[in-house]
Amino acid sequence: MQIYVCIKHVPDTAANIRPLGGPAFDETIKFIINPYDEHALEQALRIREEKGGSEVIAVTAGKEAAAGTLRSALAMGADRGILVKTDTYFTDSLETSRLLKRAIELDGSPGLIFTGKQSVDTEGMQLPFRLAAFLDLPVVVDVVAFSMAGGVVTVEREGEGGVREVIEMTAPCIVGAAKGLNRPRCPTLPEMMKARKKDIKIIDRADLHIPLAPPTVEILELQAAPDRGRGTILKDRPENMVRELLHLLREEAQVL
Repeated sequence: MQIYVCIKHVPDTAANIRPLGGPAFDETIKFIINPYDEHALEQALRIREEKGGSEVIAVTAGKEAAAGTLRSALAMGADRGILVKTDTYFTDSLETSRLLKRAIELDGSPGLIFTGKQSVDTEGMQLPFRLAAFLDLPVVVDVVAFSMAGGVVTVEREGEGGVREVIEMTAPCIVGAAKGLNRPRCPTLPEMMKARKKDIKIIDRADLHIPLAPPTVEILELQAAPDRGRGTILKDRPENMVRELLHLLREEAQVL
């Protein structure tokens, strides 16, 4: 069985992102696998280990630098990687879904497709659904438990308020992983060394013969978050602090 894991090359959440005007930013910062996608990859690896006979393929779309993030996926245990090379960091979810769908179709026949439930950069939460629509496959996101038997996938989906839904799907299907699904492994040094020899296939976007279309969503400008400033600590008798707090809320914050 071929298991495809869609991953995204995203800035490290601890990085200091510096806007350069418009949608551009300083891309010399550290990039990582989108954290939700790590859970997706871990689940695919566990299936291969438990059932055997499966191949795990990590696939992404992005600039050539995204090959480094694919290499990290190979170090975790993916068998090989596919990069659809684009000219820009940001592509809308519709474009990304088209590219991933075409790359997967050209490569093989998916038995399962895993994604993260969302990316930590744009947090669009659209790719699993758009990819499922293009491939005509069932999809569930926010998945925190997974099992598979006889071609039937059973998942638990976490909803609002901690409510869990149990859903069954027939494979092939798409599963959007949440952080509660598992604990992703950390690659060992030998695995990192092996990853250097694993294959990453790079496909230029033009070679997929997908017509260019205007983006449905476009990032116009990136701005640094405003400085919140320092908080105010009140030290006095309780009744005096209450009066001062009400004054600050009315006069400075103007929320009352």
